[in-house]
Order: sequence, then structure tokens, then C-alpha cells
Amino acid sequence: MHKFLLILDLVDEETSIRQYEDYHKQIPAEIDQSIRASGITQMEIYRYANRLVMEIIADETFSFEAKSKADEENEAVQDWETLMNQFQQRIPGSKPTEKWVLTKRIFSLN
Repeated sequence: MHKFLLILDLVDEETSIRQYEDYHKQIPAEIDQSIRASGITQMEIYRYANRLVMEIIADETFSFEAKSKADEENEAVQDWETLMNQFQQRIPGSKPTEKWVLTKRIFSLN
């Protein structure tokens, strides 16, 4: 199993943030299926103010490249991403095409 932490900012407006959270109370079945089909076994999103942190636990079959390719070919995922994009903004310093940014672990207490 692999764990990944990614970050993203939301548009810093309370109504928008509330709407984003409401959409995530129950995501569409097609989105759930696409996540699970990629090898992701667990996913959680946490929020502080307008900053989001996503934790992904994935099996050995998962790759970001394969997930991205499958998402590009999935109309339901593209519709979801278009909808979510209105609530999201890029992390300062991220690439123009980058939404969720993969973090680098700098410490682990084992």
C-alpha cells in the first residue's frame, strides 16, 4: 500500500466553500467507481480555512499517470472536474495545469 498527500486551495469565499463541501457529502457513483478502479482503496479530504489536504491510500496497481489517462477518457469525471473547478484555485507556485499538488514527506515518526 502507498500513501499520498496532496494539497489544493479553494476559492476563499464561505458560500463557495460550503457548496464544495455539500458536493462531497455524497459524490456521484461514477466518480466513486473511477477512483476505486484506479487502485485507490481509501481517500479522505480535510479542510482548514480554504486549504484542502487529500490523503490517498492506494494499492500496487495505482499510478497517477494511469489515473489521469483514465480520467481524460471518462465523461462523468470530466463533468465532475469542470464542476469542481469553479470552487478550486491553484496553490501558489504550482504549474498552470496542476490542481492537486503532491506533497513531499519530510518527517516520519516510526
